[in-house]
Amino acid sequence: MKKILVSIVAALMAVPSFAQFSSGGFALDKESVYYGVRFGGTLASINGDFSVGTKVGLTLAGVVGLRLSSSAPVFLESGLYYTQRGAKDNDYEISHNNLEIPLVIKYGFQVSDEIALLPFFGPYFAYGVSTDEKLKSDYAKAHDVRVNRNNMGFKLGCGAEYNKIYLELGYQFGITNIIDDEYSTEWENKSARNNALFLNVGVNF
Repeated sequence: MKKILVSIVAALMAVPSFAQFSSGGFALDKESVYYGVRFGGTLASINGDFSVGTKVGLTLAGVVGLRLSSSAPVFLESGLYYTQRGAKDNDYEISHNNLEIPLVIKYGFQVSDEIALLPFFGPYFAYGVSTDEKLKSDYAKAHDVRVNRNNMGFKLGCGAEYNKIYLELGYQFGITNIIDDEYSTEWENKSARNNALFLNVGVNF
C-alpha cells in the first residue's frame, strides 16, 4: 500500500503546474487542462455463472483531464487508481487490490457560477496487484474457483464540482470473464464479471 501511495504522489508531482487553467472558476469555455486527487469507496460484486455478494472497498487516485474541443467543454480524463475490489457472501470472500487506468469522456454543464456537472462514460483497464480468496464453507471447498487478476470494463456516472471540490457517483461494469476456467474443469465455459458502485470525493486543480 505504501509503495502505491508513493507512486500516485510521484505521478501527480510530475504533472506540470496548470494553475492558469484552474477548474475552480468553472469557466468551462476556457478550461484546457486540470488535474486532481480522488478518495472514496466502492460496493463491488461478482455476477454471472459464479455470483458472489457485495464487498466494501476503498479507492485512491490521481487524475488528469485534457480538453478535446475548442468549441465545447468536452474532456478526456485518465489517471492512476488504486482500488479494492472483490465480493463476499456466506461461502466465498474474494479480495483484489487493483491498479486501474480509466479513459473516460466528460462533458461539462455550467449549472451556476459556482457549480458544474460533468457526466462521464468510458473504458477502464485493471490489473490485480494482490489477491486473496477464502473458502468459508464446505460448499465453497467443494466448488473451488479461481478468479483472474486482469479485468476491463466501462465506467458510467456523473461528477459535480463546487469551488474546486469534486464529487462523483458512478457504476463500473466489467466485460471480461474473470473466471480462470483452467484451474477447475467444473468452471469450464462458465463466465462471471466484476461490477462495482462507487462514490468518490476529491479536489481539482
